Amino acid sequence: MFQTFEATTSPDQGPPRLSNLRKHIADKGLDGFLIPRADAHQGEYVAPRDARLAWLTGFTGSAGFCAALTHIAGVFVDGRYRLQVRDQVADDFTPVDWPEVQLEDWLKEQLPNGGKVGFDPWLHTVSAIRQLTKALVDSGIELVPTDNLVDAIWSDQPEPPKAKFTAYPVEFAGETRQSKSKRLAETISAPTVLTLPDSIAWLLNIRGTDIERNPVPHAFAILNTDGHVDLFAQDGKTAEVANHLGEDVRIHPQDSFLNHISNLTGDINLDPKWCPAIVATTAAKAGLTIRHKDDPCLLPKACKNDTEIAGAKEAHLRDGAAMVRFLAWLDADAPNGSLTEIDVVKQLEQFRRETNQLLDVSFETICGAGGNGAIVHYRVTEETNRPVKRDELLLIDSGGQYIDGTTDITRTVIVGTPSELHRSCFTRVLQGMIAISRARFPKGVQGQHLDSLARFPLWTAGMDYDHGTGHGIGSYLCVHEGPQSLSRRGDVPLKEGMILSNEPGYYRTGEFGIRIENLIVTGPAPDIEGGDDRDMLSFETITYVPIDRRLIDVALLSNDERDWINGYHAETMAKIGPLIDGPAKEWLEQACAPL
Repeated sequence: MFQTFEATTSPDQGPPRLSNLRKHIADKGLDGFLIPRADAHQGEYVAPRDARLAWLTGFTGSAGFCAALTHIAGVFVDGRYRLQVRDQVADDFTPVDWPEVQLEDWLKEQLPNGGKVGFDPWLHTVSAIRQLTKALVDSGIELVPTDNLVDAIWSDQPEPPKAKFTAYPVEFAGETRQSKSKRLAETISAPTVLTLPDSIAWLLNIRGTDIERNPVPHAFAILNTDGHVDLFAQDGKTAEVANHLGEDVRIHPQDSFLNHISNLTGDINLDPKWCPAIVATTAAKAGLTIRHKDDPCLLPKACKNDTEIAGAKEAHLRDGAAMVRFLAWLDADAPNGSLTEIDVVKQLEQFRRETNQLLDVSFETICGAGGNGAIVHYRVTEETNRPVKRDELLLIDSGGQYIDGTTDITRTVIVGTPSELHRSCFTRVLQGMIAISRARFPKGVQGQHLDSLARFPLWTAGMDYDHGTGHGIGSYLCVHEGPQSLSRRGDVPLKEGMILSNEPGYYRTGEFGIRIENLIVTGPAPDIEGGDDRDMLSFETITYVPIDRRLIDVALLSNDERDWINGYHAETMAKIGPLIDGPAKEWLEQACAPL
């Protein structure tokens, strides 16, 4: 589990690789080259073949990029990864705080006399290149599309994933592939390019194993106005889904994708936020009129149907029972002082596998003991593995992939006795999570409007956290799904059927991390006597696992907050209690006792 490609990339390999890259940069007549953590499909996660950023720099976070110039190589990361990047990259690389420092400003500072910066047009979106080009006007800096220079020096680069696609049963999808294609075709005015793996998976009711932990297929597609779909995939990968797809899905070799676009006429739609720049360049050279339109799958995929919501709830009950068994085991064994982070990760996965329905974990489990918990997206390795010590906090963020749903849950627990600081910080995080859980809001409200509800209890104490409060979740798809979010950048109105995470946190570098996460579903708000007739929405919690009562400072809670916790624990006991027995059930009864 821990010997993945990225986990074994050594920081001391970075300097010679950077030196070799710079030789190729010079040979191309360039002054720099951009290395994003991205593939041609622009999903959040990448296959080993596409892990160029990790291979070059040693940084393994799920977001970031490198700008390698002849005299400096900046590694740009956001607040989630600033501790991690400094631990992982060699001194030849310079961490840059992004988005506080924008790439264009950094390039202008580093190349004051101008220069040529190369980029692989498959790995950068239309919007990204357009915005960067505009920002560099009059700077003397030119962006130059080129072959991938990292690939040129990566002699043992892994092969592309080759696993076959599989059909996703309509009994879990809730709608046939034909119905989805026809429904979406009515919303488009021209052939529409699809590049996101989870959009294609959702539209065609197929799944794949091209990305670890995310059951998505690598492919490109074009949705046509008559409902027919052109699917571009590597040879052999569609063999098992050909009958499922039917005659109205035309299958082509993946390397014919650009040629197909070149042969179109008239208009073409593409989503500039996700579509590779080379697609727009190809369409423009073919004389097509390019229309910038949102990926038509995004909102329909985000708004789960009744079947998908029912499946998610079932998956969370199953997963919740596994989590309770795990927490009962942890509470019994951790105080002995013999456990490490890796022990905890392995045992948690074992409890999920004992359901006999786990298909995979939904992401590499985050298990941070003590100071490691302050690294927001920490991934334990053999080198970083830390003992679970008494009187320290342990943060566990994990999830499972089940055929009927994807789960994601975080619990922070105390091993031994908490300090007053532990309890104060934990309770403020909990208050923020409760505020989101209880929120009622008019239709049209966006995630950014609600984000501050989760932060307010921390803000009053001069605290905050450097990540979003919540992200969308797929239905046996990606654990991070757009376009909805609860964050300062969440500008999409929340709609019925959207599943989101609710996960405020707090982190003290070198000391501890706290995060509490449940999943919630957006739905109609119950009527309130005396209110007006305004249509309002609210959230239904679908995660049922106890919250560590030992870390709650009851004196900080309002009566409503205390009632919410007691009600949540009572419902957890009612839903999970019948699914377990023995010591785990005894532990659950104690964990769910009223405050």
